[in-house]
Amino acid sequence: MSMDEGLPIAYVVLERNVPVYASGGELVGTVDHVVAAREQDIFHGIVIGTGSGRRFVAADQVASLHEHGVDLRIDEAEASALPEPHGGAPVYRDNEPGVKPGRWRHFVDTMEGRAARENFKEEK
Repeated sequence: MSMDEGLPIAYVVLERNVPVYASGGELVGTVDHVVAAREQDIFHGIVIGTGSGRRFVAADQVASLHEHGVDLRIDEAEASALPEPHGGAPVYRDNEPGVKPGRWRHFVDTMEGRAARENFKEEK
C-alpha cells in the first residue's frame, strides 16, 4: 500500500473512524469500535462502518493495525460479505450513554476535563 498509515499500534489505542482497507488496498469502511476482552487482553476483532451498515471483522481477518489505517487479510468481495455484529464479546472504547467507563478511562477523562463537561447541559 502506498499510503502512509503511520506506526503500528495495539488494539487498545485504535481510534474510531480510522479507515479500513481490504487486502488489495480498497477502502471498505471505517472503525466503529474494537471488540475485546480487556481483562484477559484478548482482541476479538473490530466492527466497521460501511456503506451497507456495520460489519464484524474477526481478529484473524485483521492483518495489521496502524495509527491511520487498518489492513485486512481479506479482499474487497469477502469484506462486503462480512456478517453484521451481534452479541458476544464486550466492546472496548465504546462510548454509549449510560455505560460506566473503566477506572483508567474515567481518570483520563477527568484529567482532560471531559467527565465534568459530559454531566452538564447547555442552558438555553
